[in-house]
Amino acid sequence: MLPVVGLLRGWFTADRWPVTQLTVQAEFDHVSAEEIRATVSPRLGKGFFALDLHAGQKAVAALPWVESVEARKRWPDTLHLRIYERQPFARWNDKQLISRQGRVFDAPGAAGLTALPDLHGPDARLAEVVSFYAEASKAFAGTHLRIKGVALTARGSWSVITANGARIVIGDRDQAGRRLRRFLDVYPQLMADHADGFVYADLRYTNGFAVRWPGAGGANAGGSTRS
Repeated sequence: MLPVVGLLRGWFTADRWPVTQLTVQAEFDHVSAEEIRATVSPRLGKGFFALDLHAGQKAVAALPWVESVEARKRWPDTLHLRIYERQPFARWNDKQLISRQGRVFDAPGAAGLTALPDLHGPDARLAEVVSFYAEASKAFAGTHLRIKGVALTARGSWSVITANGARIVIGDRDQAGRRLRRFLDVYPQLMADHADGFVYADLRYTNGFAVRWPGAGGANAGGSTRS
C-alpha cells in the first residue's frame, strides 16, 4: 500500500527530495573528475525517486576510458558512482587500444602511450595476434632482445618487432616456434662482432636465415647464416 499512498501524496514526483550531491569513487589515471561531473550534472536536480540510475550509468560508461560503472542513490540527496577505468594492454594498428579484458577501444592520447606493445593485424584476428605476442615474448625471455610488438599481414605472414626497431620476419605461424629457436640459438654468436645489432632478419629460409646490418645495402646484406 505504501507506493500507492506515496503516489497519492506526491512523494515520487520529479522535484521531490532533489538529488544535488555527487560522490565518485575511482582511481583516476585517464578519466578526470571534471569529465564525470560534466556528464552527470545535467541529470542531477531531479527527485530522489525520479532519478534514472540506468541512464546515468550509461552516460558515464560511454566515456572512452571507462570500463564499467556502478551507481546507487544514498538518501536523501546523493548519487554515488564507482568507476572502473579501462586498463590498456597494447596499442592496436597505431590508432586504438586493447584493454586487459581484450576489448578494442578508441581513447584520446592513445598514440602517446608508446611504452605499450604495438600489435598489428586484421581486426577479425585480434585474439590470434594477442596470442602470438604472448608466445613470442615467451620465446625471447632470457635473451638480450626485448619484444616491442608483432604484426600479421593480410596474407598471413608474421613478424616480430624488437625494442630497438629491428624487424624479424617469421612467415607462417606453424613454423614460428622452430624458426625462432633456430635464430635465437645462434643469436649470441651472431652478435659477437656486431655491437650495433641488426635491423632486419628473414627467417623464412629452409635451413637458415638472412640478416641485414646497420648501414648495409640490399635486403640480404650481411649474408645468410645456416644451421
